[in-house]
Amino acid sequence: MKGGQLGRIWGRQFSFIVAALVFTTMFFWCWESNPILMGLLSAPEQFTTHTSDLFVDDAADSSMLLNSKELLTEEDSYSQVVETTEYDKTTERSERKYENKVTSSFEKQDCNYAKGRWIADSRRPLYSGFGCKQWLSDMWACRLTQRTDFSYEGYRWQPENCDMHEFQGAEFLRRMQDKTVAFIGDSLGRQQFQSLMCMVTGGEEKPEVKNVGWKYGLVKPPGAIRPDGWAYRFPDTNSTILYYWSASLCEIEPINATDPATEFAMHLDRPPAFLSRFLNHFDVVILNTGHHWNRGKFRANRWLMHAKGRPVTDRKLAEMGNAKNYAIQSIVRWLDSNIHLRPQLKGFFRTISPRHFLDGDWNTGGHCDNLTPLTKGSEIFQEKSSDPVIEDAVEGTKVKILDITAISLLRDEGHISRYSIKASVGINDCLHWCLPGIPDTWNELLYAQL
Repeated sequence: MKGGQLGRIWGRQFSFIVAALVFTTMFFWCWESNPILMGLLSAPEQFTTHTSDLFVDDAADSSMLLNSKELLTEEDSYSQVVETTEYDKTTERSERKYENKVTSSFEKQDCNYAKGRWIADSRRPLYSGFGCKQWLSDMWACRLTQRTDFSYEGYRWQPENCDMHEFQGAEFLRRMQDKTVAFIGDSLGRQQFQSLMCMVTGGEEKPEVKNVGWKYGLVKPPGAIRPDGWAYRFPDTNSTILYYWSASLCEIEPINATDPATEFAMHLDRPPAFLSRFLNHFDVVILNTGHHWNRGKFRANRWLMHAKGRPVTDRKLAEMGNAKNYAIQSIVRWLDSNIHLRPQLKGFFRTISPRHFLDGDWNTGGHCDNLTPLTKGSEIFQEKSSDPVIEDAVEGTKVKILDITAISLLRDEGHISRYSIKASVGINDCLHWCLPGIPDTWNELLYAQL
């Protein structure tokens, strides 16, 4: 009797010990796996708990806004970042990164679409360079020029270890049903917009597609060459694709509206008024800037830098690279705050499109005569972007990077070069691209990330 009683007591104790061990094991497993529980740790404890390469040392990752060097020419320039600590948003960026790391570091690491290789593909191009006249500007349709070699059209980008489905115009519109896609940027943004219009339609005439630019005030003013942008709606899916010209991504307003020769206040810390006004109508926003941040463009456009509602008098901020970085950081923070308020909004910042001028610039005999594809190589191995300004700006935000710089650097043969319809002797366009061409790939990367 006593033996049976002792057995039952020992059995209960043994069961309790086993249960305690199981509970303790599960607790510590959940503690390390659960972002919410990890959030209870201090920041240093979180980043020393794991050794995964998903984690970044904060001290090494706190260089932000003005942390590289920028080489600027008088006209359109391929920019890098300027090295200084003035106007560096390090503290704010570090806090923002920490808040996002608590959740995002435990999620699957995003695919790096900018790492991969160019491969020949007989299914390219995705539309005819002789067609798409409804959307494609003649000056960018190289099939209409004197150029005779079009081998640049026959390649596609294959990211490493990424699933990237073939672009399908009908599928793109289905995904964008009842949505508006807005490109906001300079003439390279306009090229990407025209490319997407041609890709979605296959370059075919689509009389049913409606010009709805008037809804956004995109009409040609009296005496103007063109409107400030275009917007087209596809009635079957109620999808709209839009472009608005904003070379600096800053609000520009006349200092004296009654003076035709007035200078313009360029507010580095404000988004374009058009974007502020219509952002709530957009579902996907793709930003770009870069090639107008030089003294020649500022003089030509009569832009005067402003910040916090006043002219910029700080000499550090007035340096071109610093001002550009400050403006990019400002609009990224603004867009990120709006995505937090409206999570269905998707924001992308496209990195800078590279120039390929040799032996001068556009107005000093610079040229890009190579017609052979991939003479600079066909693969990109680097993990980091070749545009650190944009990469740093979007890090820790919900704005995604559309990283096209390094892959486009390999494609110098795809520029318009000297073959433009209105070509002038000695003038080469080694900034803009032939269409169909490299900007089609930018849109394929956008499609993959949507």
